[in-house]
Amino acid sequence: MADTLIPAITPDLRPELGDTIFEGLGPQGVVEDENLITLNLGPQHPSTHGVFRLIMQLQGETVIGATPVMGYLHRSTEKLGEARTYVQGTVLTDRMDYLSPITSNWAYALAIERLTGLVVPERAEFLRVITGELSRIQSHLIAVGTFGMDVGTYGTPLLYALRERETVLDLLSLPTGVRMNPSYVRYGGVARDAPPEFFPQLEKFLRIFPSKIDEYEAILTDNEVFRNRTIGVGMIPPAVAKAYSVTGPILRASGIDYDVRRAEPYSIYDRFDWDVPVRYNGDCFDRYMIRILEMRQSTRILQQALDSIPEGDIRAKLPKVLKPPKGEAYARIEGPKGEIGFYLISDGTANPYRYNVRPPSFVNLTCLSQIAVGHKLADAVVILGSFDIVMGEVDR
Repeated sequence: MADTLIPAITPDLRPELGDTIFEGLGPQGVVEDENLITLNLGPQHPSTHGVFRLIMQLQGETVIGATPVMGYLHRSTEKLGEARTYVQGTVLTDRMDYLSPITSNWAYALAIERLTGLVVPERAEFLRVITGELSRIQSHLIAVGTFGMDVGTYGTPLLYALRERETVLDLLSLPTGVRMNPSYVRYGGVARDAPPEFFPQLEKFLRIFPSKIDEYEAILTDNEVFRNRTIGVGMIPPAVAKAYSVTGPILRASGIDYDVRRAEPYSIYDRFDWDVPVRYNGDCFDRYMIRILEMRQSTRILQQALDSIPEGDIRAKLPKVLKPPKGEAYARIEGPKGEIGFYLISDGTANPYRYNVRPPSFVNLTCLSQIAVGHKLADAVVILGSFDIVMGEVDR
């Protein structure tokens, strides 16, 4: 597959970021100065969080132009989904955001349910929320831990975060049967019920986890070096965030109160008492803080779901081979990295005629070229780390 290039600077958005950082830029963000240094960051570099390439033009250590290059990990997920049955397409979603596969399963299953009119049993909805919020926590743990390393606080934050992530993966393995790639959320319900020992172990985790979040904050939030390297760095104005269709923690860090769980409630989220964290500086520090606050809110949701989960079936009555009626459906959910959407077209056969994905990591990256310009090279690494991308979702 050819490399996918994203134009670096959109001229009509330059006033939103101020004119000074765009001096000397050409119409596509290419600097018209042969004396500047062109530097490739990636695609094989740990700071890019996967096979991702960032072509930067530098004046000294200042970034003058930045062009994201994607496509090195492309697996043709969408075309593979069209060549497989609806249930076989579920396993493809596991390999997209492999740090939170259950949320990708969920968005795909919801699209099929809207296409077919399947009604999910209540207990299955609770299990979806429980496993989905645990997946959000484990994804944010990786985001916070690796971001601490990107900023330069060494490995302590990541080791602390991995400690709790191991507990979460052990918890998820009880209902799903595996630690990764579970294909747990299926259209019509979930693959299997949670065993009795799952619930007391989850209760124990929810009692302990808030104190662990306090430990992360003690290491990072009040750390002078961490604050100096993140506050005021990589600011995304609300107008730019909206223009680039940014979603998730990045959008809410820019002061926009938008979460699909509230904007278009799905499943049973409207039954729970929880808050949508919002901050207003739009910088790397606020993006980090949103993820910290979201882990606390996920704990609230999980406790309420645990207290009220009913007995009952975990799957709707399904035909042996699903052949939805002709039509189309789009479904979206709030994943850890933003809005995950699936668009399906049925031609009445056992395979989708069209299988299209809206992955948040890919969409969020499109504004990176706007944000990195004007910062130092070391700050560009911090900005990229604050985006919390996963390349399996970018190059779907």
